[in-house]
Amino acid sequence: MDRRTEVVRRFYERTPFPNYPPHDSLHALRARAERNTFVRLLDRAIPGDARIVEVGCGTGQMSLYLARAERTVIGADLTGASLALGAQAARRLGVRGVRFVETDLRHAGLTAGAFDVVLSSGVIHHTPDPRASFASLARLARPGGVIVLGVYNVFARIPSRIRGVIARLTRFRVVPFDPVLRHRDGEPARREAWIRDQYQHPEEHRHTLTEVQGWFAENGIEYLRAYPNAVFEDEPEDLFTPASDNWRPEAWLAQLSWMWTLGREGGLFFVIGRRASRNQ
Repeated sequence: MDRRTEVVRRFYERTPFPNYPPHDSLHALRARAERNTFVRLLDRAIPGDARIVEVGCGTGQMSLYLARAERTVIGADLTGASLALGAQAARRLGVRGVRFVETDLRHAGLTAGAFDVVLSSGVIHHTPDPRASFASLARLARPGGVIVLGVYNVFARIPSRIRGVIARLTRFRVVPFDPVLRHRDGEPARREAWIRDQYQHPEEHRHTLTEVQGWFAENGIEYLRAYPNAVFEDEPEDLFTPASDNWRPEAWLAQLSWMWTLGREGGLFFVIGRRASRNQ
């Protein structure tokens, strides 16, 4: 593990992210997840017998949520403290079909080409070289498998960066206009985890849709769509089907609009692609 990756590992060892509310339940975990439209669409798109890996799973909420029907879910992360919380939650909530493993993305102890769905949300923009990290991620998908990548957007991240400047000037006594923090006043551990992850992270990169599409092309991944959609008036019913078009000027306009939508909660957007089949 290189020095910068070790700094990130220690950062999350101190405050595992996103952590669990006190007295959590499986019903509450699923209800929280399903308030997010993207999560509902993702769950609907993944087959009931899929092999899924969540790379950078943190404390494992998404892995636990997706571990239903006959799915097999691997939650992978480089932070042992986060994985321990995920494993404890799986036992406490009675979730089967999920395993947690400690590994570094760039040297992943996972079998290449073994997964139907490779999910990584809010992770590779915290690695020293996101482009190289994506190449490691792409190798995990089977031919025809789907990759779901969530990273910070250059434009959508602007409001968070402005909030961060104000927060640092006030020694984090004031973090203005953060809707997530307003809901965590009674949860000090989760509140601290959010502040550190959003405003104090030692390694952060931001990306455009065009840049991520370039990573996909370099690694033999067919671009399907972005979420939120980069095509106006084309709301997806199935996340794993191609968008109606891929017109670059429209995509730039869509990304600018994300400052007012995604910017409220960190500026994360998703790009979805499919690894080429062997016969292509």
